[in-house]
Amino acid sequence: MSTFAPNLSTKPQVKGFFDPATNTISYVVKDPQSQSCAVVDSVMDIDYAAGRITHENADEIIEYISSNGLTVEWIIETHVHADHLSAAPYLQEKLGGKIGISSNIMTVQETFGKVFNEGTDFQRDGSQFDALFSDGDTYQIGNMESVALATPGHTPACMVHVIGDAAFVGDTLFMPDGGSARADFPGGDAGVLYDSIQKVLALPDATRLFMCHDYGPNGRDIQWETTVAEEKAHNIHIGAGATREEFIKLRTERDATLAVPKLILPSLQVNMRAGEVPTDEAGMPALKVPVNAL
Repeated sequence: MSTFAPNLSTKPQVKGFFDPATNTISYVVKDPQSQSCAVVDSVMDIDYAAGRITHENADEIIEYISSNGLTVEWIIETHVHADHLSAAPYLQEKLGGKIGISSNIMTVQETFGKVFNEGTDFQRDGSQFDALFSDGDTYQIGNMESVALATPGHTPACMVHVIGDAAFVGDTLFMPDGGSARADFPGGDAGVLYDSIQKVLALPDATRLFMCHDYGPNGRDIQWETTVAEEKAHNIHIGAGATREEFIKLRTERDATLAVPKLILPSLQVNMRAGEVPTDEAGMPALKVPVNAL
């Protein structure tokens, strides 16, 4: 359960940016008392078949930040995403700010360093990032105190970032009619995910929750904001008092039916490097395609 009470009187200004190619929502989170802001879960565009990377999504965020005279203090990754590539280094080059992720990135790097046969040149100590957060660590965005809560289960390095009355939940939860994220990736665990969700649901009912993904279940419009109260009452996987055993059964059975994300191979290689694209022996940007490794 959460061991702190967020400051609900602090209400950050939140602007969402939806990427239809990956159903990802990135956020600019602004301190209401200053021009300081953070970017959460940015997206770098990739045409995987053509091997071409571009930055239309990130450029939209840059335009918003620049036109509003904002100062980026943090570029936050809620976890090592397996379905989209991070634009963190590109944003940092253009706007500044520190790139932060869970200290459990080291577990992810160790796991996938082996999968992609990265060798000894690939550092598995999280040093590609500017800051590694442990459970309960705090950091400032202008006058706002932000708290990083460890919420493993989907991946070992998942964190929910609580900023005033807003919490950015990554893939720990989806909108109430979307349920929860899968727990069958290496290092994932349905029981641990249940415990992490309870940690989020222990936040005050009025806490605003912002999703990293939405897929518009049953044809509804894309949405990305809800509340703790709504999740507790209506989440189709965890709401209305679902037990740990019930959730594990549902999550395990559902995961067995899911396809591998189409961008998992490039995403993991890039995101475990804080958004940097790896290079080949000649120093050219290149990605590996391991066979039967996942």
